[in-house]
Amino acid sequence: MKTKTILFSLCLASMSTQLFATGNGQQNTENIPLEKMQHEKPARKSRLSIGGYGEAVYSMNFYSDKYTRYTASDPSIYKGETHGRFDLPHVVIFLGYDFGKGWTMGSEIEFEHGGTESAVEIEQEEAGEYESEIERGGEVALEQFWIQKSFCPQFNIKMGHIVVPVGGTNQHHLPTEFFGVYRPEGENTILPCTWHETGISIWGQAGNWRYEALLVPGLDSERFNRLNWVKDGAGSPYEFKIGNSIAGAFRVDNYSIPGLRLSVSGYVGNSFNNTLSAQKDSERYKDVKGTVVIGAFDFNYNAHNWIVRGSFDYGHLSDADKISEVNKKMSQNSPSSHQQVAESAIAAGVEAGYNLFSQFSKLKEKGQRLYLFGRYDYYDSMHKTSTPLYDFCKRSRIAAGINYYPIKEIVVKGEYSIGLLDKPYNNEPAISVGIAYAGFFTR
Repeated sequence: MKTKTILFSLCLASMSTQLFATGNGQQNTENIPLEKMQHEKPARKSRLSIGGYGEAVYSMNFYSDKYTRYTASDPSIYKGETHGRFDLPHVVIFLGYDFGKGWTMGSEIEFEHGGTESAVEIEQEEAGEYESEIERGGEVALEQFWIQKSFCPQFNIKMGHIVVPVGGTNQHHLPTEFFGVYRPEGENTILPCTWHETGISIWGQAGNWRYEALLVPGLDSERFNRLNWVKDGAGSPYEFKIGNSIAGAFRVDNYSIPGLRLSVSGYVGNSFNNTLSAQKDSERYKDVKGTVVIGAFDFNYNAHNWIVRGSFDYGHLSDADKISEVNKKMSQNSPSSHQQVAESAIAAGVEAGYNLFSQFSKLKEKGQRLYLFGRYDYYDSMHKTSTPLYDFCKRSRIAAGINYYPIKEIVVKGEYSIGLLDKPYNNEPAISVGIAYAGFFTR
């Protein structure tokens, strides 16, 4: 009874501080992800929450899509080739429910690149044989499924399949939260994105601070590779996620300056013993841990008709040479990429946009916005490694375009971008357009 009294007193005191800080009792939800706003938005008429987000895009890429364009003896032979692509990068349905007494549930089903369409058909022109066909590629995944107990705004416990909020994009991945037609390329290359794992999280917000700490399964070193560093290690080709290693992650956000969010996040966990490989048990690899350490900083400034966002991510992998050696020796039927992985990877990006409609009172009154933006990215998935070096993994990217918001939940995007690579590789210019939405359908 004494413990409950103390906990209630702490929550009551924290809530009073929050009310005084905001002036109206409403929490700052501007930079809080869709799935967390279910708990934090004002009271609803219904306990059921339905929402989601989706993107439809088209790109004309003025460079070759041949898989040998980086590994050919003379990559410059592919200069001038073009290819176009239509895509549905992400379409997500969010379902949440408030059971009452602080218990809530949230889930996200994600369809990447249109989902999958496969069927078995009887071919009339081939002697009535059964034939399996794949009519559409893509992926369907349960990106989130969690049960949450909220004691007060400052202390919540979430258990289930949850987002790992390391880096700016993982925490703020809705298409209305970045200017480009596609997610920021640097973080989306070297980190799992959107990174989701089954685990436990504690989080809360008090005054101008928000925190989150997580325990999740470690990454799988068998799936590391040169182009994406540890990104693919978050997935699992099996019907289960290997849990020999438990990793930790955290995120802290600060909103002390009006219109500005400053955030730091990180991750640490072993990866080498979190595989099914028999080679890891040999005497040669008994001391290999494959510890992944990631540190990230990101910010968002939204005031005076400007939005400026940026991020910096640095990751280190211990025993990278031993992991590369093991992966290259694995069976061709294994899910390994059979490639070298770097000891470290890096990504940095910044974007800035100005709302041109802020200068037109009628458009401003209607809530319409038109941002003219520019973006710069630098990333290298093989930032530090032993030979051989893969220079095509290091690149810069420059983009400029517009984002038009006819209403808050919908954005129409267009941009010109160019990926800048060192010689002898060709640069990669492209024009992309898209339309996207993000929001709740119930209140």
